[in-house]
Amino acid sequence: MVKSWQKAGRILLPVCLIAAAVAFILFTDTGKHLTRMNVQQLSDYLRSFGAFSVILGMAIVYVQVMVPFIPFVLVAGANVLVFGLGWGIAINYLMAVLGAITAFGFARSAGRAKAEKTLSRYNAVRVFNKRMEENGFFYVLLGRLIPVIPSTAVSLGAGVVKIKARDYILATVIGKLPIVLLESFIGHDLLHFSQYKGRLAILCAVFVMLLALGTVFKNKLTGKPVK
Repeated sequence: MVKSWQKAGRILLPVCLIAAAVAFILFTDTGKHLTRMNVQQLSDYLRSFGAFSVILGMAIVYVQVMVPFIPFVLVAGANVLVFGLGWGIAINYLMAVLGAITAFGFARSAGRAKAEKTLSRYNAVRVFNKRMEENGFFYVLLGRLIPVIPSTAVSLGAGVVKIKARDYILATVIGKLPIVLLESFIGHDLLHFSQYKGRLAILCAVFVMLLALGTVFKNKLTGKPVK
């Protein structure tokens, strides 16, 4: 009986969290309002909640990772502006990892059929998933470090292929940190351009390089037949 409840909990928890995230974005005034904000507007909005701003800041990152309704760099930058570099980056990293694990759990349990159907429409994702099944840790880590395919697709794809949860979580914990740091600093420096324009230029160059590497790798990956 206890094992049955534990199994049901592992299935229902990620499903409920994903459903809550979608409902928040689509059916609440706050969710709809957030989709139309820039970094400065989002940071001002967070500040308006006073002591509860940290809860909302964490929730927005968590939802964005599972349902990317606005670019992550905007959310990351807003949290850094409101809570400072140290706490902002910590919030962004922690919630990004938790959101990715939730998406993985959703795809691995009740959402498996839906995730498989959705991801199969995209050739790059389908090929990447095949490689990920062969070498899970490496390809999850690669997908986190460079934008080969969207981060959410990596999470859902890992959930539908045969990859150990331990390998997925470890690769996500390691791979999320550099990109969270990069996007947090970019979001912060955009609103402090005069002070950090040199650093911003370097960070943007690194980001463009990662995009280029991701594009090259994706083209190479999809050029190979899936056995």
